[in-house]
Amino acid sequence: MKVKEELLVSTVSSPVGLLTLAFYRDRLCHIDFGTAEDTTAGLIHWAKRNGLPASVSDVSQAGEQAAEQLHDYFSGRRKTFDLDLLLIGTAFQKEVWKALAAIPYGETRTYKDVAVAVGRPKAIRAVGGANHRNPLPIVIPCHRVIGTNGALVGYGGGLDRKKRLLELEKPGKIKAVSSSLS
Repeated sequence: MKVKEELLVSTVSSPVGLLTLAFYRDRLCHIDFGTAEDTTAGLIHWAKRNGLPASVSDVSQAGEQAAEQLHDYFSGRRKTFDLDLLLIGTAFQKEVWKALAAIPYGETRTYKDVAVAVGRPKAIRAVGGANHRNPLPIVIPCHRVIGTNGALVGYGGGLDRKKRLLELEKPGKIKAVSSSLS
């Protein structure tokens, strides 16, 4: 009997709202802001565009390790993630995402800084495009990228969330967090 190929999703609460985590073959591949119900259409569109199954099942235990690490991050006990990820993107996007993952907790970089880090100093707009296509916000910290003038610009989860994430990472902040799987 053939096993049905599908994405497994679970929803996690966080200080920046509900997060829907999607997994393919036990690898975290996508994070959306909102409930599974609210994000399923967008997730299916993303999955089809990237050659993944367009079938989604809500299975809360699928995200236990990721939920625990996210809770630790929001509580200030974790600065990096140790999850099995499935990154789907172009070679350039993956280079940018690797550079984003290297931005230390509590620090920011400009789009130009990231362009320089990937060896393409004039590709500032392309870096912005890769940031926009980041399928794993928070885990791959695109919220740490700001405009050259220091302004908060361009975050798929909204600038309020970006500001909140950066505030959570400020040194010396006491973090009170409640998180649960639903």
